[in-house]
Amino acid sequence: MKLVVASGNPGKLAEFERLLAPLGFECVPQSAFGVQDVEETGLTFVENALLKARHAAHATHLPALADDSGLCVDALGGAPGLYSARYAGSPANPTANIEKLLGELKGRPDAERGAYFHAVIVLLRHEADPRPLIAQGSWHGRILEAPRGAGGFGYDPVFLDTERGVSAAELDPDIKARISHRGRAVDALRAQLAEETST
Repeated sequence: MKLVVASGNPGKLAEFERLLAPLGFECVPQSAFGVQDVEETGLTFVENALLKARHAAHATHLPALADDSGLCVDALGGAPGLYSARYAGSPANPTANIEKLLGELKGRPDAERGAYFHAVIVLLRHEADPRPLIAQGSWHGRILEAPRGAGGFGYDPVFLDTERGVSAAELDPDIKARISHRGRAVDALRAQLAEETST
């Protein structure tokens, strides 16, 4: 099934292709149809993901998938949260975002550097779908004092997977895809799809 992905982020697109191909989905970015990003006016990850999916489904007349995700840092009251992509201002700049985050946490001990990534994935079968599939996943860890690793994207270089002792940017992409917030949300979506097709 062809699925339009409401994102222009190449890192996210690559992850979705890797995660959804086994389910039989052909992921096509919305940019391939000339669709621009919609303004994210929601107050939650769920609201923003719905806005993006509905916008893409309306513009392409195809089933649409969107995610909204962010990094939530305990000591910062959950910031940057919804504003993770543009934490340091617009346009989005991952390096500036990391610099701002590390500045906010400067001098904080490890015990105060807890954080988690959270992802919400929405799948709309069509624009007016009254029963969208909504799946969520979280990945808990800690913010490092300095970036490590050359892989991944966004905040990956400063997010420590405490279970494995490496940053998200140091993880093998296949392992990251399985254990990340997005991977866990896709697992939850896969379970919903399996339940739907079996009834």
